Amino acid sequence: MNFEEWLKSVLVEITGDSLWKIEVYRLALFPADLGWHDVTKLAGDKRTLDLAGQLYRALGSIEANISESYSRGSGRDRARFYEYALGSARESRGWYYKGRYVLGDSVAEHRLKLLTQMVRLLFAMVPDQRAYVSFLEEDAPAYSAEQNEPTLADSLQPEAFLRLLQDIPIP
Repeated sequence: MNFEEWLKSVLVEITGDSLWKIEVYRLALFPADLGWHDVTKLAGDKRTLDLAGQLYRALGSIEANISESYSRGSGRDRARFYEYALGSARESRGWYYKGRYVLGDSVAEHRLKLLTQMVRLLFAMVPDQRAYVSFLEEDAPAYSAEQNEPTLADSLQPEAFLRLLQDIPIP
């Protein structure tokens, strides 16, 4: 299954909501769905049983916080939930890294790269939302992709990201 096939499989109760039009939401729901297969494999090994639960909660939190942000009225509130989603995406990468010995290199590398793209997207969205409410005179945290982004993401070009959505290993 690739991303396009997955999109067609999502129930109308999800796709019929206006939230579905938001790209970052669709991209966040996808790794949470892929994660089901991954945590099932991790849960089968006693050494990674706890890791499986942590990973699944972190993956679900990305989508949940994006959903929550969509229902907020101010850019400041949306930015806060995007920051939560950003933290969960980074947390998920850490769990995938730790689970790589059970999941295998191709699955772990795929998920790490996919989540790195989520981090980059969310990272760009936070200051946009903060700027939306600049009249509040709030000191917003400084975001700079050059200073804070991991070097793994630097090598991913748009074509590479599209490949991540096409060639999806399952453990």
